[in-house]
Amino acid sequence: MLEFVVRVVGVLVAFLVAPLLVGQAEHKVMAHMQSRLGPMYAGGFHGWAQLVADGVKFVQKESVVPAAADKRVFEWAPIVAILPYLAALAAIPLAPGIVGAELDSGLFFVLAVMSIGVLGSLMAGWGSGNKYSLLGGLRVAAQLMSYELPFVLSAASVAVAAGSLSLTAIGHAWNPWWLLWQLPGLVVFFIAGLAELQRPPFDMPVADSEVIFGPYTEYTGLRFAMFLLAEYAGIVVLAGLTTVLFLGGWSGPGPESIGWIWAILKIALVSVVVIWVRVSFPRMRADQLQKLAWQGLVPVALLQLALTGIGVVLF
Repeated sequence: MLEFVVRVVGVLVAFLVAPLLVGQAEHKVMAHMQSRLGPMYAGGFHGWAQLVADGVKFVQKESVVPAAADKRVFEWAPIVAILPYLAALAAIPLAPGIVGAELDSGLFFVLAVMSIGVLGSLMAGWGSGNKYSLLGGLRVAAQLMSYELPFVLSAASVAVAAGSLSLTAIGHAWNPWWLLWQLPGLVVFFIAGLAELQRPPFDMPVADSEVIFGPYTEYTGLRFAMFLLAEYAGIVVLAGLTTVLFLGGWSGPGPESIGWIWAILKIALVSVVVIWVRVSFPRMRADQLQKLAWQGLVPVALLQLALTGIGVVLF
């Protein structure tokens, strides 16, 4: 019972802290890469209180529900958007034994619950009572449906190579030469993951620099902050999955007892790469986004899966 409580508390702490750290890192990385001065002033040294200032700002804003909105759907949408990442985080191991829930089909579970997040966007678009928000929600759904296939196929390639759906078993089976063997799958998985999270340059349905904000246009205050938190939680989950599947998880120099440190460092590195991609590439058009998925990523993912199957049978 005590072990169960410790695991639950550990997952909750990680879920509450890690996305905030990613949010803070995004402020700082973007500030350095784009010479932004604002995020460097709040609180004094290096703008350490920028995240606190953002939190106070969201708390002070009024949470408005549009008159034409479906109130129940509108209010539940942020919760539905964020909770799947809490469930996914519970199944991603930092090291053998350091995991919220050890599942024999951990990879299947994480991929399944991550796909539920699209319901939050659809609920937000439908419940807002705004035709532009509804169109944004449908665009999100179309994008996620397109990129779900290469995302799952590239992850399946690693599962075939490891001979298991257990994330811990996949981490144990990983070898350094997988960095070359599974490299196409890694590229496909990472790109598809960015599209799943609607991160730039795949943020066409949201387009926060435009007049509207996709299915989240009508949201203010803490409800809007929950959608942002869901995005950062998604980055943590994507970075954690990428680390376990393709980068060896807790593998690294030194004794296995410090493996969790290597896992955290790799997750942090992947998260920084996600932020770097946001700053470096322009937004794609809708036709370019769909073309990349169906004519680019899906064939590569299928080829990677086929080559992995051949490699497992022959070697």
